[in-house]
Amino acid sequence: MAAKRALIFSGGQLHPDFLKEIREDDLVIGADRGALFLIQHGVQPQLAIGDFDSLNDQETELEQIRQQAGELVVYDPIEKDLTDTEAAFEAAMERHIDEIVIFGALGTRFDHSIANVQLLIRALHHQVSCAIKDMHNYISLTSTTSVIQNQGYPYVSLLPITSEVTGIHLTGFQYPLENATLRMGHSLGISNKLAAEQGTVSIEGGLLLIIQSRD
Repeated sequence: MAAKRALIFSGGQLHPDFLKEIREDDLVIGADRGALFLIQHGVQPQLAIGDFDSLNDQETELEQIRQQAGELVVYDPIEKDLTDTEAAFEAAMERHIDEIVIFGALGTRFDHSIANVQLLIRALHHQVSCAIKDMHNYISLTSTTSVIQNQGYPYVSLLPITSEVTGIHLTGFQYPLENATLRMGHSLGISNKLAAEQGTVSIEGGLLLIIQSRD
């Protein structure tokens, strides 16, 4: 049976605790330096993909990845059209995955962070559940209804990724909303909190980022 969930380890902020989330039937993909991170922590990715220009010792470390990864795809850093994370995302989508979790998608390169967050839109349009996770953030996207579980992040912020999001209803939150509208540039949805172990966010129009976070 094909894996129904893909875990992508990209080259941003990674932590060994993320490895605890790997299940036996997951498709594990290392994007660029994320592949080296996996191998250095005893995990053999089924796929390693990227231009690998962020490796410190490219020849030695790339050979290490080649020996340990199930499959290696290397792109030319000049000729490629996709970021390494997007290439990994595309590879997961081609395998008809139901769910994708991306680790290391956020880091010091803000342009890459924004581009990776926008991958959530692509996944949503293909009806694939997708989230970005690191030690400080868990980011998902909804166009309808989402049940938000308490995952240890104290804050829940709601940010429109379209010009406005309408018909917002929150239940199970410290600050509930009923038929509210959020517009880009307004901070009304920042730093809410769950009032129990889970809450529900439903919207009628637009795309809404749900960011669970901690300092």
